[in-house]
Amino acid sequence: MHHSRLAGFIIDCKATEPEAAARFWSAALGMAEAGKEGEVYVRLDASARDLVIEVQKVEHESRLHLDIESDDLEAEVKRLESLGARRVGYVKTWCVLEAPTGQRFCVVRAKGPLEGKPGVTRWP
Repeated sequence: MHHSRLAGFIIDCKATEPEAAARFWSAALGMAEAGKEGEVYVRLDASARDLVIEVQKVEHESRLHLDIESDDLEAEVKRLESLGARRVGYVKTWCVLEAPTGQRFCVVRAKGPLEGKPGVTRWP
């Protein structure tokens, strides 16, 4: 048994520094900037929605992707593969998948217990 839920959205930006992109998305979404994380991430304050919203500097084309967090990363990846997702590869501590419809998304390790949090599904 494991748990998973939508963790948030990552705004991938190729040609814009994360600070400049974060200023735009902060104003557009009405969320204050919550600080820089390393050289490639700026987090927006989406805590009122219990989500993570980050602006990320990337090498690929700009796009938006979602993260699913799980307390058992491998079990969640296998569950999604059984639904038709394709494993693209691992990056640091998360797995990049591609949906059968072509969109890429990530499965990330939960930063804490998921049970009792909004939007959590318990999988057999």
